[in-house]
Amino acid sequence: MTSTLVRLTCLLTLLPALATANTLERVRSSQTLTLGYLPDFAPFSVQDGDKASGYAIDLCLKVAEQVKVTVARPDLRVSFETVALADEISAVSSGQVDLLCTPTVATLQRRQQVSFSIPIYTAGVSAVVRKDAPEPLLNVLNGKQAHTGPTWRATVNRGLANQTFAVVAGGVTEQWVHRQLQSLGVIATVVAVANNAAGLQAVAQGKADAFFSERMLLKNLLAHADNETLMLVERTYDYAPVSMVLPRADEDFRLLVDTVLSNLYRSGDIEQGYATYLGGTTKAIRRLFSLYALPL
Repeated sequence: MTSTLVRLTCLLTLLPALATANTLERVRSSQTLTLGYLPDFAPFSVQDGDKASGYAIDLCLKVAEQVKVTVARPDLRVSFETVALADEISAVSSGQVDLLCTPTVATLQRRQQVSFSIPIYTAGVSAVVRKDAPEPLLNVLNGKQAHTGPTWRATVNRGLANQTFAVVAGGVTEQWVHRQLQSLGVIATVVAVANNAAGLQAVAQGKADAFFSERMLLKNLLAHADNETLMLVERTYDYAPVSMVLPRADEDFRLLVDTVLSNLYRSGDIEQGYATYLGGTTKAIRRLFSLYALPL
């Protein structure tokens, strides 16, 4: 009797999680699909007055069209809700939003709380510096030193040591910078800023020697910044596929999202988004499309 009661109690504690995992049923019942996004992540997602726009937003709208068909509610309300970077995972896991549009790195730690779509973009880490930055720093950041072994390590240390590097607080780039400095044995200061705009400002004002973030975000910021003292370094240091964030343990909703994205890849329609927001495609990028799209 006691063991039966324990099993029943365990099942009851699971019911809320199982209920929230059925996104399509919840959307059908509420007649609302809530899409979350980071409002300062141009060109992927940006708040435009009372609307949202960007590459990832357009993809989310394609998903919303299919959701309307699947739940048989053509009048389904599609709502966009802004989410802070620090809350992007909890916003999905708590049910605050049904889908996070802004592309996000799928780490193992994050997958304990949420699930991810197939990749919608390949992000790359790069850096912004002042144009008058010290030559040793520029050489190391641009990878112009060809030395290897102990000589290369000493060269890196001379270029990176005693510098101040800015990163966005709580992002995967912050962790990446700390790991790189630790592996190289470089003593440097890492400061966390609120967002990408604050990172550029820190470099422009001389409060940081370099700001590390996603390359496309940096290119977009520099293109719209009223500042001629900054430049983007030539190198991309690391790459990672990034995806939409979905509720965990909801395979029906994940299948819907991945089907929409895979169809966009296979049809080539996703190239329109690249042309509008990301500067177009290359042969290498189109090869990734075929890798990211799931087979029928």
